Amino acid sequence: MTLIDPTAPAAAPAGVQTLPMAKAINAGLRRALADDPRVLLMGEDIGTLGGVFRVTEGLKNEFGKQRVIDTPLGEAGIVGTAIGLAMAGFRPVCEIQFDGFIFPAYNQITSQLAKLTNRHMGTQSFPVVIRVPYGGHVGAIEHHSESPEALFAHTAGLRLVSPATPHDAYWMIQEAIRSDDPVLFFEPKSRYWPKGEVDLSGNPTPLHASRVVRTGTEVTVVGHGAMVSTLLEAANLAEEEGTSLEVVDLRSLSPIDYGPIVESVQKTGRLVVASEAPGFVSISSEIAATVTERAFYSLQAPVLRVTGFDIPFPPARLETSHLPDADRVLEAVDRALAY
Repeated sequence: MTLIDPTAPAAAPAGVQTLPMAKAINAGLRRALADDPRVLLMGEDIGTLGGVFRVTEGLKNEFGKQRVIDTPLGEAGIVGTAIGLAMAGFRPVCEIQFDGFIFPAYNQITSQLAKLTNRHMGTQSFPVVIRVPYGGHVGAIEHHSESPEALFAHTAGLRLVSPATPHDAYWMIQEAIRSDDPVLFFEPKSRYWPKGEVDLSGNPTPLHASRVVRTGTEVTVVGHGAMVSTLLEAANLAEEEGTSLEVVDLRSLSPIDYGPIVESVQKTGRLVVASEAPGFVSISSEIAATVTERAFYSLQAPVLRVTGFDIPFPPARLETSHLPDADRVLEAVDRALAY
């Protein structure tokens, strides 16, 4: 395949804009395409249609069909082709339409992509990004609303990240594309449309750094993706009742940056971990275990988890009962403070 470089790369944007996350990712992809002719996008209906969520809208017209590629309906083929392109020196970005559709490509991702650099003893890098819209709160059926991130975080050789804000989404997608390791970029689809400020000329937070997004003194609450907005809502409600919560956005799911989490727990003495995913053998479980190991003598209560239930994702009318909300987070906070 002969790829056509952009004839007139776009100038780097500047200033602060208010964008929804979908548009912020679009802007980040546009900048990556303009900055590096090796970057190309692949996925089902991402070109002419712009993807199910219109995240790639307009990019085919700007960069051409040889860099924004509409693929057949075959996730294993998409990822397998991306692996070959990475071996040839390109930096492919794959889109999976919905979280549940990633499983036809599971073998390619976990048995091949994650392990090939190790098989080559580090002499060959595989800079493949796989974009995965995930999570609930959109009134869809099970294979459109799941949170499968723990299945991939368990696999050595993969990096996993998930932005919670448009600003992070803009910068993190570019950092993921620049990574020489394969990155699964989990996009919380329920946060595609709420707007936020994006500093297009600022300095990005490192890709795998967690971050305190609200300071507090009594309980640390940790989450990622869409759950961060729920935790901030809970912190606002708790403040009205005189309770101070410190909110930490994980941002990176593999590796996890434990520094800010442990430092926060050493201050508050209590930790609640929240996630839309089921709690059994989960990223929430891993955080609870690791923080217990690293900050045991600072803890004044057991680490508590607030997660989705250990069941297949329920019908749309029941998802609000299944997914953690601010009330469930605050109930865990009350239990932690009761010790």
